[in-house]
Amino acid sequence: MYQTNLIQIERIKKMVNQKQVIRLAAEERYSQELATLSKADNDNNKPQGWLLSPKSVRQFILGNDTLGITRKFFGDDPLVDRAIVSLLGKQGLMLVGQPGTAKSMLSELLAAAISGDSNLTVQGTAGTSEDHIRYSWNYALLLAEGPTERALIGSPIYQGMLQGKIVRFEEITRCQPEIQDMLVSIMSEKQMMIPEMGSNSVIKAKPGFNIIGTANLQDRGVHEMSAALKRRFNFETVNPITDKNFEIELIQRQLNQELGELTSQIIIPIDVIELLVTTFQELRQGQTTEGAKLKTPDAVMSTAEAVNIAYASALDAHYLGNGTLTGEQIAKQLIGVVLKDNADDIKRIQFYMDNVVRERAKKSDIWRSFYQVSKTFWK
Repeated sequence: MYQTNLIQIERIKKMVNQKQVIRLAAEERYSQELATLSKADNDNNKPQGWLLSPKSVRQFILGNDTLGITRKFFGDDPLVDRAIVSLLGKQGLMLVGQPGTAKSMLSELLAAAISGDSNLTVQGTAGTSEDHIRYSWNYALLLAEGPTERALIGSPIYQGMLQGKIVRFEEITRCQPEIQDMLVSIMSEKQMMIPEMGSNSVIKAKPGFNIIGTANLQDRGVHEMSAALKRRFNFETVNPITDKNFEIELIQRQLNQELGELTSQIIIPIDVIELLVTTFQELRQGQTTEGAKLKTPDAVMSTAEAVNIAYASALDAHYLGNGTLTGEQIAKQLIGVVLKDNADDIKRIQFYMDNVVRERAKKSDIWRSFYQVSKTFWK
Protein backbone atom coordinates (compact mmCIF):
# COMPACT_ATOMS: atom_id res chain seq x y z
CA MET A 1 0.00 0.00 0.00
CA TYR A 2 2.82 2.37 0.94
CA GLN A 3 4.63 1.72 -2.36
CA THR A 4 1.39 2.25 -4.31
CA ASN A 5 0.90 5.62 -2.60
CA LEU A 6 4.46 6.63 -3.46
CA ILE A 7 3.87 5.78 -7.12
CA GLN A 8 0.67 7.86 -7.13
CA ILE A 9 2.49 10.77 -5.50
CA GLU A 10 5.23 10.63 -8.13
CA ARG A 11 2.61 10.62 -10.90
CA ILE A 12 0.92 13.67 -9.39
CA LYS A 13 4.28 15.46 -9.09
CA LYS A 14 5.01 14.70 -12.75
CA MET A 15 1.63 16.05 -13.84
CA VAL A 16 2.16 19.23 -11.80
CA ASN A 17 5.64 19.73 -13.22
CA GLN A 18 4.36 19.24 -16.77
CA LYS A 19 1.74 21.95 -16.23
CA GLN A 20 4.47 24.37 -15.15
CA VAL A 21 6.28 24.33 -18.49
CA ILE A 22 5.16 26.04 -21.70
CA ARG A 23 6.00 23.15 -23.99
CA LEU A 24 6.97 19.52 -23.47
CA ALA A 25 9.12 17.50 -25.84
CA ALA A 26 7.24 15.07 -28.10
CA GLU A 27 8.37 12.03 -26.12
CA GLU A 28 6.87 13.61 -22.98
CA ARG A 29 3.64 14.83 -24.58
CA TYR A 30 2.95 11.46 -26.15
CA SER A 31 4.58 9.18 -23.59
CA GLN A 32 1.45 7.03 -23.21
CA GLU A 33 1.14 6.52 -26.96
CA LEU A 34 4.80 5.55 -27.22
CA ALA A 35 4.34 3.05 -24.38
CA THR A 36 1.28 1.58 -26.12
CA LEU A 37 3.17 1.14 -29.39
CA SER A 38 6.18 -0.35 -27.63
CA LYS A 39 3.96 -2.90 -25.87
CA ALA A 40 2.29 -3.89 -29.15
CA ASP A 41 5.61 -4.16 -30.98
CA ASN A 42 7.30 -7.35 -32.06
CA ASP A 43 10.91 -7.05 -30.87
CA ASN A 44 12.10 -8.96 -33.95
CA ASN A 45 11.01 -6.03 -36.12
CA LYS A 46 13.00 -3.38 -34.27
CA PRO A 47 16.20 -2.28 -36.00
CA GLN A 48 19.23 -2.24 -33.74
CA GLY A 49 19.22 0.95 -31.69
CA TRP A 50 15.54 1.76 -32.35
CA LEU A 51 12.98 1.83 -29.55
CA LEU A 52 10.10 1.08 -31.93
CA SER A 53 9.73 -0.89 -35.14
CA PRO A 54 9.47 1.12 -38.38
CA LYS A 55 5.75 0.26 -38.60
CA SER A 56 5.17 1.61 -35.10
CA VAL A 57 7.15 4.76 -35.89
CA ARG A 58 4.84 5.28 -38.86
CA GLN A 59 1.76 4.71 -36.71
CA PHE A 60 3.03 7.14 -34.08
CA ILE A 61 3.26 9.90 -36.69
CA LEU A 62 0.25 9.07 -38.90
CA GLY A 63 -2.02 7.56 -36.27
CA ASN A 64 -3.70 4.25 -35.50
CA ASP A 65 -7.35 4.41 -34.42
CA THR A 66 -7.37 0.83 -33.15
CA LEU A 67 -4.57 1.52 -30.67
CA GLY A 68 -5.75 5.05 -29.89
CA ILE A 69 -2.75 6.70 -31.54
CA THR A 70 -3.46 10.22 -32.82
CA ARG A 71 -2.36 11.55 -36.19
CA LYS A 72 0.32 14.20 -35.70
CA PHE A 73 1.52 14.94 -39.22
CA PHE A 74 -0.95 15.94 -41.91
CA GLY A 75 -0.18 15.92 -45.60
CA ASP A 76 2.08 13.57 -47.51
CA ASP A 77 1.92 10.08 -45.95
CA PRO A 78 4.37 8.51 -48.46
CA LEU A 79 6.90 11.19 -47.46
CA VAL A 80 6.80 9.82 -43.90
CA ASP A 81 7.43 6.31 -45.23
CA ARG A 82 10.42 7.51 -47.25
CA ALA A 83 11.78 9.43 -44.27
CA ILE A 84 11.66 6.32 -42.08
CA VAL A 85 13.37 4.22 -44.75
CA SER A 86 16.10 6.87 -45.10
CA LEU A 87 16.85 6.67 -41.38
CA LEU A 88 17.07 2.87 -41.61
CA GLY A 89 19.99 3.25 -44.00
CA LYS A 90 23.42 4.81 -43.85
CA GLN A 91 22.48 8.24 -45.17
CA GLY A 92 20.94 11.04 -43.16
CA LEU A 93 17.57 12.65 -43.82
CA MET A 94 17.27 16.24 -45.03
CA LEU A 95 13.81 17.83 -44.84
CA VAL A 96 13.50 20.89 -47.05
CA GLY A 97 10.59 23.18 -47.81
CA GLN A 98 9.04 26.56 -47.24
CA PRO A 99 9.02 27.95 -43.68
CA GLY A 100 6.15 26.71 -41.54
CA THR A 101 5.56 23.40 -43.33
CA ALA A 102 6.17 21.30 -40.17
CA LYS A 103 9.71 20.17 -41.01
CA SER A 104 10.90 20.65 -37.44
CA MET A 105 7.80 18.98 -36.04
CA LEU A 106 8.33 15.94 -38.26
CA SER A 107 11.99 15.69 -37.27
CA GLU A 108 11.01 15.91 -33.59
CA LEU A 109 8.39 13.17 -33.97
CA LEU A 110 10.82 10.87 -35.78
CA ALA A 111 13.50 11.38 -33.12
CA ALA A 112 11.00 10.82 -30.30
CA ALA A 113 9.69 7.58 -31.80
CA ILE A 114 13.05 6.14 -32.84
CA SER A 115 15.27 7.24 -29.95
CA GLY A 116 12.86 8.35 -27.23
CA ASP A 117 14.79 11.64 -27.17
CA SER A 118 14.19 14.64 -29.42
CA ASN A 119 16.40 17.02 -27.45
CA LEU A 120 19.73 16.26 -29.14
CA THR A 121 19.48 19.30 -31.39
CA VAL A 122 21.93 21.64 -33.10
CA GLN A 123 20.38 24.98 -34.05
CA GLY A 124 22.09 26.26 -37.16
CA THR A 125 23.00 29.96 -37.14
CA ALA A 126 25.74 32.19 -38.48
CA GLY A 127 27.39 31.74 -35.08
CA THR A 128 27.35 27.92 -35.03
CA SER A 129 30.91 26.82 -34.36
CA GLU A 130 33.03 23.69 -34.34
CA ASP A 131 32.19 23.20 -30.66
CA HIS A 132 28.50 22.78 -31.56
CA ILE A 133 29.36 20.02 -34.02
CA ARG A 134 32.11 18.15 -32.16
CA TYR A 135 32.94 18.98 -28.54
CA SER A 136 34.32 21.65 -26.24
CA TRP A 137 36.09 21.62 -22.88
CA ASN A 138 35.45 22.50 -19.27
CA TYR A 139 38.50 24.72 -19.01
CA ALA A 140 38.77 24.52 -15.23
CA LEU A 141 39.01 20.73 -15.44
CA LEU A 142 41.17 20.94 -18.55
CA LEU A 143 43.76 23.02 -16.66
CA ALA A 144 43.57 20.77 -13.60
CA GLU A 145 43.50 17.35 -15.26
CA GLY A 146 44.42 17.85 -18.88
CA PRO A 147 42.27 16.57 -21.80
CA THR A 148 40.30 13.85 -20.02
CA GLU A 149 36.83 12.44 -20.59
CA ARG A 150 35.64 14.29 -17.50
CA ALA A 151 36.80 17.62 -18.94
CA LEU A 152 35.24 17.02 -22.35
CA ILE A 153 31.80 18.51 -23.13
CA GLY A 154 30.21 16.59 -25.97
CA SER A 155 28.01 18.27 -28.55
CA PRO A 156 24.54 16.87 -29.35
CA ILE A 157 26.16 15.03 -32.28
CA TYR A 158 28.82 13.61 -29.97
CA GLN A 159 26.11 12.48 -27.54
CA GLY A 160 24.02 11.01 -30.35
CA MET A 161 26.95 8.93 -31.56
CA LEU A 162 27.79 7.81 -28.03
CA GLN A 163 24.21 6.84 -27.16
CA GLY A 164 23.07 5.62 -30.59
CA LYS A 165 20.35 8.24 -31.04
CA ILE A 166 18.90 10.50 -33.69
CA VAL A 167 20.34 14.03 -33.79
CA ARG A 168 18.38 16.95 -35.24
CA PHE A 169 20.24 19.71 -37.11
CA GLU A 170 17.88 22.67 -37.63
CA GLU A 171 18.40 25.30 -40.36
CA ILE A 172 21.65 23.77 -41.57
CA THR A 173 22.06 26.25 -44.46
CA ARG A 174 22.39 29.11 -41.98
CA CYS A 175 25.77 27.71 -40.87
CA GLN A 176 29.02 28.72 -42.52
CA PRO A 177 30.13 26.23 -45.25
CA GLU A 178 33.22 25.14 -43.33
CA ILE A 179 31.03 24.28 -40.33
CA GLN A 180 28.55 22.36 -42.48
CA ASP A 181 31.32 20.31 -44.04
CA MET A 182 32.48 19.05 -40.66
CA LEU A 183 29.53 16.66 -40.97
CA VAL A 184 30.94 14.98 -44.07
CA SER A 185 33.49 12.76 -42.33
CA ILE A 186 31.20 12.16 -39.33
CA MET A 187 28.39 10.91 -41.54
CA SER A 188 30.68 8.90 -43.80
CA GLU A 189 32.87 7.21 -41.20
CA LYS A 190 30.38 7.26 -38.30
CA GLN A 191 33.19 8.19 -35.93
CA MET A 192 34.75 11.28 -34.37
CA MET A 193 38.43 11.73 -33.60
CA ILE A 194 39.56 13.47 -30.39
CA PRO A 195 43.21 14.29 -31.12
CA GLU A 196 43.68 16.19 -27.84
CA MET A 197 43.34 12.86 -26.00
CA GLY A 198 45.82 11.00 -28.17
CA SER A 199 46.12 9.76 -31.73
CA ASN A 200 44.06 6.65 -30.99
CA SER A 201 41.24 8.44 -29.20
CA VAL A 202 38.04 8.07 -31.16
CA ILE A 203 34.36 7.54 -30.50
CA LYS A 204 32.43 5.29 -32.84
CA ALA A 205 28.71 5.76 -33.41
CA LYS A 206 26.43 3.12 -31.93
CA PRO A 207 23.55 1.64 -33.95
CA GLY A 208 20.61 4.01 -34.01
CA PHE A 209 22.69 7.12 -34.64
CA ASN A 210 21.70 9.27 -37.58
CA ILE A 211 21.10 12.92 -38.42
CA ILE A 212 17.90 14.65 -39.51
CA GLY A 213 18.56 18.04 -41.02
CA THR A 214 16.14 20.78 -41.99
CA ALA A 215 16.55 23.67 -44.41
CA ASN A 216 14.19 26.33 -45.70
CA LEU A 217 13.88 26.71 -49.46
CA GLN A 218 13.37 30.42 -48.85
CA ASP A 219 16.91 30.55 -47.43
CA ARG A 220 18.47 28.67 -50.33
CA GLY A 221 21.66 30.43 -51.31
CA VAL A 222 22.38 31.74 -47.81
CA HIS A 223 25.03 29.06 -47.44
CA GLU A 224 24.40 26.39 -50.06
CA MET A 225 25.40 22.90 -48.98
CA SER A 226 28.41 21.40 -50.71
CA ALA A 227 27.97 18.53 -53.15
CA ALA A 228 29.92 16.25 -50.77
CA LEU A 229 27.56 16.97 -47.89
CA LYS A 230 24.45 16.65 -50.05
CA ARG A 231 25.52 13.13 -50.98
CA ARG A 232 25.37 12.16 -47.31
CA PHE A 233 21.65 12.97 -47.12
CA ASN A 234 18.46 11.80 -48.74
CA PHE A 235 16.41 14.92 -49.52
CA GLU A 236 12.65 15.07 -48.94
CA THR A 237 10.55 18.15 -49.70
CA VAL A 238 7.79 18.96 -47.22
CA ASN A 239 5.15 20.85 -49.20
CA PRO A 240 2.39 23.10 -47.83
CA ILE A 241 -0.95 21.42 -47.20
CA THR A 242 -3.26 21.78 -50.17
CA ASP A 243 -6.27 19.86 -48.83
CA LYS A 244 -8.52 22.40 -47.12
CA ASN A 245 -10.22 19.86 -44.86
CA PHE A 246 -6.85 18.51 -43.73
CA GLU A 247 -5.64 22.01 -42.90
CA ILE A 248 -8.83 22.90 -41.03
CA GLU A 249 -8.57 19.72 -38.96
CA LEU A 250 -4.91 20.35 -38.20
CA ILE A 251 -5.51 23.94 -37.10
CA GLN A 252 -8.39 22.88 -34.87
CA ARG A 253 -6.26 20.20 -33.22
CA GLN A 254 -3.29 22.52 -32.74
CA LEU A 255 -5.52 25.30 -31.46
CA ASN A 256 -7.14 23.04 -28.86
CA GLN A 257 -3.71 21.87 -27.77
CA GLU A 258 -2.39 25.44 -27.45
CA LEU A 259 -5.44 26.71 -25.57
CA GLY A 260 -5.53 23.81 -23.14
CA GLU A 261 -8.09 24.46 -20.40
CA LEU A 262 -9.28 27.63 -22.14
CA THR A 263 -10.75 25.55 -24.99
CA SER A 264 -13.99 24.96 -23.09
CA GLN A 265 -14.35 28.69 -22.41
CA ILE A 266 -14.09 29.94 -26.00
CA ILE A 267 -16.61 29.36 -28.77
CA ILE A 268 -14.70 28.64 -32.00
CA PRO A 269 -17.08 28.35 -34.99
CA ILE A 270 -15.83 26.05 -37.74
CA ASP A 271 -16.78 28.73 -40.29
CA VAL A 272 -14.21 31.12 -38.84
CA ILE A 273 -11.43 28.52 -39.09
CA GLU A 274 -12.56 27.81 -42.66
CA LEU A 275 -12.31 31.56 -43.44
CA LEU A 276 -8.77 31.61 -42.09
CA VAL A 277 -7.72 28.53 -44.07
CA THR A 278 -9.38 29.80 -47.26
CA THR A 279 -7.59 33.15 -46.97
CA PHE A 280 -4.22 31.52 -46.40
CA GLN A 281 -4.59 28.95 -49.17
CA GLU A 282 -5.72 31.51 -51.72
CA LEU A 283 -2.91 33.95 -50.92
CA ARG A 284 -0.40 31.08 -50.80
CA GLN A 285 -1.48 29.60 -54.14
CA GLY A 286 -2.16 32.88 -55.93
CA GLN A 287 -5.66 31.88 -56.97
CA THR A 288 -9.13 32.10 -55.41
CA THR A 289 -11.55 29.20 -55.19
CA GLU A 290 -13.48 30.89 -58.02
CA GLY A 291 -10.40 30.79 -60.24
CA ALA A 292 -9.37 34.47 -60.08
CA LYS A 293 -5.62 35.12 -60.16
CA LEU A 294 -3.86 36.83 -57.24
CA LYS A 295 -0.36 38.13 -56.60
CA THR A 296 1.10 36.07 -53.79
CA PRO A 297 2.62 38.05 -50.89
CA ASP A 298 6.25 37.60 -49.95
CA ALA A 299 5.14 36.83 -46.39
CA VAL A 300 5.09 33.18 -45.36
CA MET A 301 1.46 32.05 -45.48
CA SER A 302 2.08 28.69 -43.86
CA THR A 303 -0.10 26.44 -41.75
CA ALA A 304 2.10 27.23 -38.76
CA GLU A 305 1.37 30.95 -39.21
CA ALA A 306 -2.34 30.18 -39.54
CA VAL A 307 -2.20 28.32 -36.21
CA ASN A 308 -0.48 31.33 -34.62
CA ILE A 309 -3.23 33.64 -35.91
CA ALA A 310 -5.99 31.30 -34.71
CA TYR A 311 -4.40 31.10 -31.27
CA ALA A 312 -3.89 34.86 -30.92
CA SER A 313 -7.41 35.51 -32.22
CA ALA A 314 -8.90 33.06 -29.72
CA LEU A 315 -7.06 34.80 -26.88
CA ASP A 316 -8.36 38.15 -28.16
CA ALA A 317 -11.91 36.78 -28.17
CA HIS A 318 -11.56 35.40 -24.64
CA TYR A 319 -9.80 38.26 -22.87
CA LEU A 320 -10.93 41.29 -24.89
CA GLY A 321 -14.11 40.08 -26.60
CA ASN A 322 -17.27 38.21 -25.70
CA GLY A 323 -15.73 34.74 -25.78
CA THR A 324 -16.70 33.90 -29.37
CA LEU A 325 -14.10 33.84 -32.14
CA THR A 326 -15.17 35.92 -35.16
CA GLY A 327 -13.73 37.17 -38.43
CA GLU A 328 -12.97 40.43 -36.63
CA GLN A 329 -10.23 38.89 -34.49
CA ILE A 330 -8.77 37.06 -37.50
CA ALA A 331 -8.54 40.34 -39.43
CA LYS A 332 -6.74 42.11 -36.56
CA GLN A 333 -4.11 39.38 -36.24
CA LEU A 334 -3.48 38.99 -39.99
CA ILE A 335 -1.54 42.24 -40.25
CA GLY A 336 1.18 40.92 -37.94
CA VAL A 337 1.88 38.07 -40.37
CA VAL A 338 1.69 39.84 -43.70
CA LEU A 339 3.85 42.85 -42.83
CA LYS A 340 6.87 40.84 -41.66
CA ASP A 341 8.76 40.86 -44.93
CA ASN A 342 7.74 43.34 -47.61
CA ALA A 343 5.77 46.58 -47.39
CA ASP A 344 4.56 45.96 -50.97
CA ASP A 345 2.43 43.15 -49.57
CA ILE A 346 -0.01 45.82 -48.40
CA LYS A 347 -1.07 46.44 -52.01
CA ARG A 348 -1.53 42.74 -52.63
CA ILE A 349 -3.69 42.33 -49.54
CA GLN A 350 -5.66 45.46 -50.43
CA PHE A 351 -6.46 43.95 -53.81
CA TYR A 352 -7.56 40.70 -52.15
CA MET A 353 -9.77 42.54 -49.67
CA ASP A 354 -11.36 44.87 -52.24
CA ASN A 355 -11.95 42.30 -54.96
CA VAL A 356 -12.47 38.99 -53.18
CA VAL A 357 -13.40 39.52 -49.54
CA ARG A 358 -15.80 42.38 -50.25
CA GLU A 359 -17.87 40.22 -52.61
CA ARG A 360 -18.05 37.40 -50.08
CA ALA A 361 -19.00 39.89 -47.36
CA LYS A 362 -22.25 40.55 -49.22
CA LYS A 363 -23.36 36.97 -48.62
CA SER A 364 -21.74 35.99 -45.30
CA ASP A 365 -21.76 37.59 -41.84
CA ILE A 366 -18.39 36.05 -40.98
CA TRP A 367 -16.74 37.40 -44.12
CA ARG A 368 -18.48 40.74 -43.50
CA SER A 369 -16.96 41.12 -40.03
CA PHE A 370 -13.60 40.11 -41.50
CA TYR A 371 -13.91 42.70 -44.26
CA GLN A 372 -15.15 45.57 -42.09
CA VAL A 373 -12.22 45.35 -39.68
CA SER A 374 -9.71 44.67 -42.47
CA LYS A 375 -10.56 47.98 -44.14
CA THR A 376 -9.14 49.92 -41.18
CA PHE A 377 -5.74 48.23 -41.58
CA TRP A 378 -5.25 48.08 -45.33
CA LYS A 379 -6.35 51.52 -46.48
